[in-house]
Amino acid sequence: MIAHHVLFWLKADTTADQKQTFRKGLQSLENIEVVKTFYIGSPAPIERSVVDTTYTFSLILIFENLAAHDVYQVHPLHKAFLDEFRILFEKVVIYDAE
Repeated sequence: MIAHHVLFWLKADTTADQKQTFRKGLQSLENIEVVKTFYIGSPAPIERSVVDTTYTFSLILIFENLAAHDVYQVHPLHKAFLDEFRILFEKVVIYDAE
């Protein structure tokens, strides 16, 4: 299994409507056939020095294997998401684990 965890920091001037549209764009990634598990979140109200709550959205995808991850990376829905929404990113950090 491959866990693909993406943290998005959207630009400070991103409107509430843009954030809602961004979230819908993230939701579209669930339709990629190789995605086994899918979760979108935002920072939980947990205040501990080791918890980073500065990001805007968290996307967690689980793939069966590395081949499935590789299919996702070049999938038309993933590419369309990036093309439409990368203008809103200030920062993106990705953690992949197996």
